[in-house]
Amino acid sequence: MSKESYLKNQFIVAMPGLTDPNFFHTVTYLCQHDKDGALGIVINRSAEMKLGEIFKQMEIKVTALEAAEAPVFSGGPVQQERGFVLHTNGGQWDASMPVSDSIALTTSRDILEAIAVGEGPKQYLVALGYAGWGGGQLEREMIDNAWLSTPCGDTVIFDTPIAQRWSAAAGQIGIDINQLTAPAGHG
Repeated sequence: MSKESYLKNQFIVAMPGLTDPNFFHTVTYLCQHDKDGALGIVINRSAEMKLGEIFKQMEIKVTALEAAEAPVFSGGPVQQERGFVLHTNGGQWDASMPVSDSIALTTSRDILEAIAVGEGPKQYLVALGYAGWGGGQLEREMIDNAWLSTPCGDTVIFDTPIAQRWSAAAGQIGIDINQLTAPAGHG
């Protein structure tokens, strides 16, 4: 696969026929994708907790009360005890990886401390865990029609209501994913 065909900084949208409970109706933002595999963060699955619970567990002082009310996402089935912050660029963090000109992925405590006092990035999404694929695995799943690749839309990640992200990500390329049906089977 050529470097240009890797899907870093794009969404992969679970097709209706993808029934794996880890990924059913998910939108995953790909932060890394190369010959060795892929790493992404699911952006539309709630972990059923608020960021304030993480602040409390990590003993982080909170003065920005709206940050404590922010939802925490289930970023994927790998390392679910580990936190990942997908955010708009800005600020210097200990463990940060730029994904695009406007988005970075950070895994260090300092960004959570800054968010807790209202000094973090302008927009962010905190997730526990990530989605990972070995070399060639995601490409095989794409060939098997498990995923639809669409461009990243920052507004889908940060501004679209969680329940609408699956449809919104597919809608960026003119597809009404709710109208697609699962294939009848493979011969």
